Amino acid sequence: MENGKRTLLGMTLGEMKDAVAELGMPGFTAKQIAKWIYESHVKDIDEMTNISKTNRQRLKEAFTVGAMEPLDCQRSVDGTVKYLFPTASGKFVETVFIPDKDRATLCVSSQVGCKMNCLFCQTGKQGFEGNLTAADILNQIYALPEADRLTNVVFMGQGEPMDNLDNVLRATEALTAEWGYAWSPKRITVSSVGVKNKLKRFLDESECHVAISMHSPIHEQRRQLMPAEGQMTIHDVVELLKQYDFSHQRRISFEYIVFGGVNDSMLHAREIVKLVSGLECRVNLIRFHTIPNVDLHGADDQKMEALRDYLTAHGVFTTIRASRGQDIFAACGLLSTAKKNHETE
Repeated sequence: MENGKRTLLGMTLGEMKDAVAELGMPGFTAKQIAKWIYESHVKDIDEMTNISKTNRQRLKEAFTVGAMEPLDCQRSVDGTVKYLFPTASGKFVETVFIPDKDRATLCVSSQVGCKMNCLFCQTGKQGFEGNLTAADILNQIYALPEADRLTNVVFMGQGEPMDNLDNVLRATEALTAEWGYAWSPKRITVSSVGVKNKLKRFLDESECHVAISMHSPIHEQRRQLMPAEGQMTIHDVVELLKQYDFSHQRRISFEYIVFGGVNDSMLHAREIVKLVSGLECRVNLIRFHTIPNVDLHGADDQKMEALRDYLTAHGVFTTIRASRGQDIFAACGLLSTAKKNHETE
């Protein structure tokens, strides 16, 4: 909400119909507004030229589009761009644009900070500062300078999407609905550490791809790395996933950051194979880049390749994700942490 005004960005068509009815405007105006927002991506109500001046004025008195430009950016030599976006509540979140040949992926945030407190994550060190609204989430796409180049969006930035599930579902609805961006849900991947009840609800209510942060197949070790294991174990997550069909277009993947001397052994490889047996999935091995005050380091290429080769040989489709933007960020949370610290100095 800006100056007491509600934002149009993030509203469903039904909510827009209610809004125009409140203002005494014709019902068809809602579809016009939705088209201007989600198809034309206007930044100002005055740009909605097929709505009468009188009705535009009424809209402006109660609403704002809600688009907010990025405050800062860092550009990598490989073309990756990290943006810092403001939120409606006056905080900051990071968004990463990753171009790759004919693909362009945007990594969006769902929260300011995070409650999960994973050992290896800079965002968790910030603590939790609040959920993003659907408008805050969508603004990372809406106000992105490269928005017209996007082929995919991944909810893998700051925060745990399942911990802000209502707003994540609202945002993905706007991205996939006919009245919204009208994207295929196969262009969107939502990540999770695994949150009891919330993950099931997401699987039931959304058709988007799902990525689970595994990082260890062994309960006690994963709990040390990821406190959320104490609430929903990786075995619980896999058992839940086995109730759904991932053999067609919808995909399930597991994210696995490889830490040198920690989770990179053949024991881990064998346990991963056992864990995901019978589940149509892929495993993405990810290089770790050190963050301040955390005693973990990345595994060497030989270990990464040995893990990949073992998993692949045992029927688990596995890739080593290429590192991108290493010269501008080592982990989510560094740019927003710096901005936050500057604001409080």
